[in-house]
Amino acid sequence: MLTFTELSLRRGARELLHDVTLTIHRSQKVGITGANGTGKSSLFALIQNDLQPDSGDFKLPPGTVIAHIAQETPAVELPAIEYVMDGDKELRRIEKAIQKAEQENKGEKLAHLYTEMENIHGYSAKSRAGQLLHGLGFTPDQEQIPVIEFSGGWRMRLNLAQALMCRSDLLLLDEPTNHLDLETVIWLEDWLRSYPGTLLLISHDRDFLDRVVSHIAHIEQNELLLYTGNYSDFEIQRAERLANQQSIYEKQQREMKHMQDFVDRFRAKATKARQAQSRLKALERMKVISQAHVDSPFHFNFRKPDHLPDPLLQLESASAGYGDNLILNNIRLNITNGDRIGLLGQNGAGKSTLIKLLAGELSLQSGERKDAKHIKIGYFAQHQLEQLDGNASPLLHIQRLDPKAREQDLRSYLGGFGFNNEMSLTPVAPFSGGEKARLVLAMIVYQKPNLLLLDEPTNHLDLEMRFSLSTALQEFEGAMIIVSHDRYLLRTVADTLLLVADGKVQPFDGDLDDYRQWVKDHDTLENTALKTTEYIDSNLQTTSKKQQRQDAADKRRQLQPLRNKVKKLETQMEKLNAEKDSLSEQLASNALYEDKNKSQLNDCLTQQEKVIQALQDIEEQWLAASEELETLT
Repeated sequence: MLTFTELSLRRGARELLHDVTLTIHRSQKVGITGANGTGKSSLFALIQNDLQPDSGDFKLPPGTVIAHIAQETPAVELPAIEYVMDGDKELRRIEKAIQKAEQENKGEKLAHLYTEMENIHGYSAKSRAGQLLHGLGFTPDQEQIPVIEFSGGWRMRLNLAQALMCRSDLLLLDEPTNHLDLETVIWLEDWLRSYPGTLLLISHDRDFLDRVVSHIAHIEQNELLLYTGNYSDFEIQRAERLANQQSIYEKQQREMKHMQDFVDRFRAKATKARQAQSRLKALERMKVISQAHVDSPFHFNFRKPDHLPDPLLQLESASAGYGDNLILNNIRLNITNGDRIGLLGQNGAGKSTLIKLLAGELSLQSGERKDAKHIKIGYFAQHQLEQLDGNASPLLHIQRLDPKAREQDLRSYLGGFGFNNEMSLTPVAPFSGGEKARLVLAMIVYQKPNLLLLDEPTNHLDLEMRFSLSTALQEFEGAMIIVSHDRYLLRTVADTLLLVADGKVQPFDGDLDDYRQWVKDHDTLENTALKTTEYIDSNLQTTSKKQQRQDAADKRRQLQPLRNKVKKLETQMEKLNAEKDSLSEQLASNALYEDKNKSQLNDCLTQQEKVIQALQDIEEQWLAASEELETLT
């Protein structure tokens, strides 16, 4: 277990933690959250003995094996799979000892070492490393490629694989999903859920936290508070605490009214009905979530576009790629005003290629493209962060877009993106990745685009900024296409999902839960095909890939009624819980217990009993259906 006793921690003159006392027990999976700069990474440094407490005490059990992601990768000629195997220090120790014993011809010692190797499953280590590499998106051919030949993002995946290879007691992961695509994130979730040790996870991906962790340790106002449950549970608990502060409650109500006004304004218009419905669903969820984020430093909205042409952009028989490598073939796409499209597809399938094509950064190899007369594209991609002028301040970047604007107006605008006071006047060169991403977003928003193309916009953004971005995107009046491994963002802003696979772009029949199953089915088929190629003569293959995929699609359709049942029961539980809360509020009123209100009191008590019983029945049905679904998938 990890034990913090009256612990205080500083970085320079700034106090990060003050008088913290808590215990994290063995095998708990804990998400570490808090605003940027509150001390999450410093907490990891403390645990790894790179920092010492200023007062108080921190203890780990003796002999605890800690694994973490190295921030830098040495430029070595070592094959990728050997680099990953280096993560198992005990394996490498025994291998060296065996080599030495063989050279010295010490038979008895060799026998002992062989037993040690067997006990740690060392003979299957290469297979285990290969499985980790495959799960993180590497092909079998890439296993033997030297580490030095991989790009920065892929080297970070190698570092992650090396950390997972370690047979650790305590695993520290700091933003492990930043360089991963959605498919790899899904694989990593499953791996971490089965990890037997203690996990401390820093992440700004709320869906990832929800699926992996059992506790949240939140850093706020120099305190480290431990909450039981996943991130959604934490939001509810924190929201209840913040709701007691009247000013914060009123601020939340104003934000919700702003969204409700949008729904009311466009609900009756046929062209806006789908957008209004999407915002309505988001609003229902916001009633819980926004209350936990009302103290966010980020508050901005997309400015209304000057023109809203319809359609905005059309592709007919479009093909694109790089040189002789054709990525997309015979694509037909019609983007109309109000479209809100999320792109799905495995790494390398062509999602970013499609975004670049639409943004005009990639030319068609064949086919036709039609742009509306007043189209105005706002394009976000990671490479744009490096194209910022390092010597210019955030204010100067915005002034270059609008030289006639008043400085005070621009500084107020930048404040909504967290660039307050001196920070708006500071050159951006030393800014973090998250700060640069916020500035690029601020520049895009300021230009009032009517077509947004967003390629992984949440990389480097913290949870508060991600929430503000999703809220702003829900109210965006133009069209939007987004690639993101952040499923919360996709769920809240995308009305349509398109699957990019096998050179095609087609509607995906299902939601993100269905896509999760599609990824698993697709991965299973690839593994099956690989094993068949290796061990079975090709003449024995009786089922084509196409048929296998059709079988997987049939399985998803068969499971859909059960998924629908689970969702329906969840909706019923939400309504009953809301009714239960309402009755509890009524029963908390002293006036209800006066003699004249005795009849009303009895009615409330009777209704409360009925609701509690109904809720228990629904919860039992939901539990049974959820277990059945989990078993079948």
